[in-house]
This record gives sequence, C-alpha cells and structure tokens, in this order.
Amino acid sequence: MVDELSRRLVPDELWALAEPLIPRFDARPQGGGTAPVDDRAVFTAIVFVLTSGCAWRYLPPSFGVTVPTAHRRFTAWTEAGLWRRLHRAVLDELGSQGMIDWSHAVLDGASVGVKKGDP
Repeated sequence: MVDELSRRLVPDELWALAEPLIPRFDARPQGGGTAPVDDRAVFTAIVFVLTSGCAWRYLPPSFGVTVPTAHRRFTAWTEAGLWRRLHRAVLDELGSQGMIDWSHAVLDGASVGVKKGDP
C-alpha cells in the first residue's frame, strides 16, 4: 500500500524535477551520527504531511522516516528555498508543455507583497 501511495504522492516526473533541487547531505566532519535517510523517502513523507493535513507527530512509520528526521529536513529544505524553486520548476515544466492557461491567474498577499499603507 505504501508503495502505491508513495508513487501517487511523488510520481517519477515530480521526483525528476525535485531531486536536483534538494540540498545534498553533508556528513559531519567529526564523524558519528546515523546514515542519511533516502531523500525520496523523506520528500514523500513531507509531501504526505503537507497534503494530508496530518500532524508531524502522526506521520505513519510505514514511510520509513522518523518524525524528527522528516521535520528537520523540511525545515532545512525550507530555509534553503527548495519549495520556492520546486514550484518554479513545476511551472516551467508545465508551461513548456503548454499545460498552463495564463489567461486566468490569481495573486494573493502570500504571493505579492504590498507596502504598508497602500490601499
């Protein structure tokens, strides 16, 4: 079930766009720690949390990623600008395939900032 769910959450086409954008894991210079968890498994677990509305603490263990690892990577990837770059890559890909109709678009305050006091 998780394999089918994982493929639905992160199809190969999405992973092909996301993988090159994900910051690489750097081993600690002093050594120690645990082996890095597979990026695709972590990405899939994060997508599950974000799209399902599931609280981080209820992330199913079947994804093979611990809650602290998923949340830590989500935070690091957010700080690295992964989601913004991925959004742009998806739009570029869809646009290059003629799959976006730009005659209808919506902007909101989360997308476009305004100066304080502007009507």
